Amino acid sequence: MLDGCPHCRGSVLVDEVLVDEHDLFSLSISLGGTIGGRDDVKSLLPLLLERMVTSMELDPGVVLGMLPREEWRTWPEAEQESVDSYLDAVWRSLLAAYPSNVGSFVDTVTFLVAVSTAESVDRFLDVWDDTLGSAADRHLADTVNGLNFAARGPRTLDAWLRRATVRDRLYEAFERDHDSNWADDLAQAYDLL
Repeated sequence: MLDGCPHCRGSVLVDEVLVDEHDLFSLSISLGGTIGGRDDVKSLLPLLLERMVTSMELDPGVVLGMLPREEWRTWPEAEQESVDSYLDAVWRSLLAAYPSNVGSFVDTVTFLVAVSTAESVDRFLDVWDDTLGSAADRHLADTVNGLNFAARGPRTLDAWLRRATVRDRLYEAFERDHDSNWADDLAQAYDLL
């Protein structure tokens, strides 16, 4: 049970929220704000992180957006490492298969935008540089083809995409997969860059 906000819940002195009876999406929006505190966020975070990869019921930006608000880089090192390991595993899983089959992380941009609320995306882009193969390249083409370069997004992603090595990678992917159904996507992304 979580303590609810007395201001939001009326004149009741103590209002409790039963986690297993609550919609997790609504709970994730309120958690740490009008419902519960830092300890509640930390205790529910494993459930929220699990649900983000097993279903599409949660918004990754909302869940990961809790981390900086709760000053997660001040948490014990083991807890920080757990979050980092989770993010690394999700990212590698996302890049390993096309289309994405990682729950709420429907594509690379969803992941990177959500992570950018809590962390620099540099290390994930480094992993992408090192992850070779059609799945990672198709994600790259989708990212370029779907990205509005004028919109506000992770600046690091924009700069990373504009590197010559990324453009060269798309060209090499097109050369490798020119007979595939997705060759046009690779060519379009190359042309956009």
